[in-house]
Amino acid sequence: MSSESHVFQNSAYKPVLFWGSLATLIWITFLLYAGGFTTSIRAGMAFLDWPLSNGSINPEGWLENADMMAEHSHRLLGMVMGLLSIGLCIAAFATKARPRIRKLGIALVVLVVTQGLLGGLRVKLDALNLDIDHNLYAQSFAVAHGTLAQLFLCLLVAFAVMSSRSWIERNAGFTARPKSSVATIGIVACVAVILQLLIGAVMRHSYAGLAIPTFPLTPYGTLIPPAFNFQVAIHFAHRVGALVVTVAIVTYVIVVFRDPASRRALGALAVVLAALLLIQGYLGALVIWTVRNPHVATMHMLNGAFVLAFCWMMTLRSLKFRLDPSLLASGPQDRIESTTAAEAQAIHHPAN
Repeated sequence: MSSESHVFQNSAYKPVLFWGSLATLIWITFLLYAGGFTTSIRAGMAFLDWPLSNGSINPEGWLENADMMAEHSHRLLGMVMGLLSIGLCIAAFATKARPRIRKLGIALVVLVVTQGLLGGLRVKLDALNLDIDHNLYAQSFAVAHGTLAQLFLCLLVAFAVMSSRSWIERNAGFTARPKSSVATIGIVACVAVILQLLIGAVMRHSYAGLAIPTFPLTPYGTLIPPAFNFQVAIHFAHRVGALVVTVAIVTYVIVVFRDPASRRALGALAVVLAALLLIQGYLGALVIWTVRNPHVATMHMLNGAFVLAFCWMMTLRSLKFRLDPSLLASGPQDRIESTTAAEAQAIHHPAN
């Protein structure tokens, strides 16, 4: 096969990769909710063993006990997520996808295995198993487990975006190169969201969700608590972080709409991102107003993941011209014509 034909084959849109990654993204939504709800009702130690639950993959009575159901459902969903990640990796190699997609597939498997091990260490190193008077080890691994889940989500979003027909055949929806500031501010916004999710994970796992039990003011009628301990400090940091994230995302949305190329390609997504930001603020307040209802707290965590996913998806798409050097030397239309020419050459000059 000629080199031109080989390149075209590897870069062609492969539906199995895109639709497989999209299905995995839907699955991870359920997994994130199950993990968040398990934390919200403090059911992470419903079983003292791991990877089995009470020595079984189908422990007796787990469907009748709320804590056991939450934790075991989370474990089962995580197991399927591991299988789906392995499937995406195998599919990437089986379809001879581009090297970047294959590397993402390998990274997905590495991260999902690491994520499972972190979850297991959270159980194995809990104070109930170690018989110690503190739970720092388990809480640290729980925070790492929750944070890595968000990074895994970003990796899965990247796999889906780069496997999509829009990315491969339509320059990620861009008809012209966007301003570099769009991607730069998008990256800043993504980092702000990730740091906020990290602070939120520390707050959740240190049970500081109600350390300041009123909103928007403290019980003393002030914005800033008059006294601090660790729980109050991490809770207050999460409130400050919410303001930082709001400024970052609003700035990003404005920059997107001020750039004609980005407005056409990302305008609809920017509206969705702004809506998710509003919902996130309301859910955060609702956590306090409902005295940390577990479903509300879980939805607040899940919607935060959606904010990160949409912000990262938009940012990644705006990076298309940086990640594909061939687009820097020619306009999108030239690139489309070049791809069509390569396809025609592969047809008229088949492999010998």
